Amino acid sequence: MRKNVAVVTDSTASIPESILKELNIRTVAYYIHRGNEVLRDLVTVKREEFLAWLMTARFLPTTASPGPGDYVEIYERLADEGHDEIISVHMTSLGSGAFQAATVAQSILQEKMPDVHIEVIDTRNVSLCQGWMAIEAARGALAGLRLNEVVAKVKSMIPITRMIQTADTLKYLYMGGRIGKAINLMGSLLNVKPLIGMDDGAIVSLGIARSRQGAYQSIAEKVSEAVGKGEAKIAYVHAGAKQEVEKLKEIVENKVEVVESFIAELSPALAVHTGPGTAGVCFYPSEG
Repeated sequence: MRKNVAVVTDSTASIPESILKELNIRTVAYYIHRGNEVLRDLVTVKREEFLAWLMTARFLPTTASPGPGDYVEIYERLADEGHDEIISVHMTSLGSGAFQAATVAQSILQEKMPDVHIEVIDTRNVSLCQGWMAIEAARGALAGLRLNEVVAKVKSMIPITRMIQTADTLKYLYMGGRIGKAINLMGSLLNVKPLIGMDDGAIVSLGIARSRQGAYQSIAEKVSEAVGKGEAKIAYVHAGAKQEVEKLKEIVENKVEVVESFIAELSPALAVHTGPGTAGVCFYPSEG
């Protein structure tokens, strides 16, 4: 009996542990370099302790994607378990080397195990947008879809899955080199809450609001515009801001018909760049 397609993604997808277990999604941990320490995202460092440290940190840690060897290890393990089809889902290649590393690992496995077929996906997105694609891939796999069908599902989601977030400060994105000086200066103005999103794999500004409440209203409006009269699946994401993201959830769901939602906290490797206090959405229009 053939095994279901195996689904691999990274810790930065920030998928809640309960969903990972339920759908049998395998994750590969990013690296966080904090001084002389080398931490593994969500393995040797957890969200709460890391955010508590980050709020008082005098320097910003650096992050690094897993290397080809990390992906070879997980692909070989899955092959040894009997999987001959694997989909590997990664954040935008413009912001991380994970896609490239996984592609190198795919080539290595192709030579070592030619009967194992691996598809590596650049989601052109991050966080729970990447996470939604891994989740729907896993659901398709559990329903018995073959690799080409699962890949087609994920690729259909890439152009319609969107992230919008806001925070009290953009200094973490700026210090990490993820945004330019102009956007950072705009966000530093008194009482201005910038909205950040992704456009074809790159971080972009989506406007500003005068308060968190205003930012949440703007996010809700943008989600409503994107979804239209249809329905949406939404992950409400945050970094140490659960109460804030619950406020955002209430505002969004007054405007949008939501068929599935959950709250998720960003992994430490993403929180390095967004900073504590981030709240936002990762969503896509659903067929119902």
